[in-house]
Amino acid sequence: MLTFPNAKINIGLNIVERRSDGFHNIESVFYPIQWRDGLEMVKADSFDFRTTGLPISGKPESNLIIKALELIKAKTDVAVFKSIVHLHKVIPMGAGMGGGSADGAFALTLANDLFELKLSKEDLQELARKLGSDCAFFIENKPAFCYDKGDQFMETTLDLSGKYIVVVNPNIHISTAEAYADVQPRKWETGMKRAILRPMEEWKDLVKNDFENSLSGKYPAIPKIKNDLYEMGATYASMTGSGSTVYGIFDKKPDFQNSFPEFTVWEGGL
Repeated sequence: MLTFPNAKINIGLNIVERRSDGFHNIESVFYPIQWRDGLEMVKADSFDFRTTGLPISGKPESNLIIKALELIKAKTDVAVFKSIVHLHKVIPMGAGMGGGSADGAFALTLANDLFELKLSKEDLQELARKLGSDCAFFIENKPAFCYDKGDQFMETTLDLSGKYIVVVNPNIHISTAEAYADVQPRKWETGMKRAILRPMEEWKDLVKNDFENSLSGKYPAIPKIKNDLYEMGATYASMTGSGSTVYGIFDKKPDFQNSFPEFTVWEGGL
């Protein structure tokens, strides 16, 4: 069976407070985009995990796909490791787009379908939360207002259908620890849920990513890309997640004539 784990963007990201468990409570809107990896799983007599595409650092057993299968096996006692799993990696890593989280969450869903486990959406979300804070989002994989650690969701009426997005990754890997090192948690006075429902033309002054200020000073490519996207005609531009990827949302496809030749660029409809 074959599936295509997709990236997401954060529209606004408010770091509300540090939790007693060391994590942070956040508020953000997660919005799926169609920049995708490829993930295939087939039944076999033994287990084999293969990767192609972008090189993946770390040991295979630390990959969220393997951890997802371990969670499935612990819950169901089904021999999910009698399979061949092939990940073709396209979404850049450490880029703030949840690519690894999507791979793990999609692996849960794929194993559920391949082995006919009949786990419910709620079961899969519970397992996904054990993988990582934003993994559970990718089980339903639809726009959502996210809160707590980013693993709790409320429906949102935000619909960007018909808009066009340009996503620029400056090939800078930013760890979560590095991103959080220089931010001061605070709750927005405007309120994320209210701000996101304002016309997009007002988002530039209302909808912020709390990681952006500190990381922009450290990595000048981030504010430059953002400014370039606005000069290209973006209605709204922002860094996503804990960086370093920056996106711009347009009313229609812009003519940017490869304005970012040294970076990794994806573009498409929303």
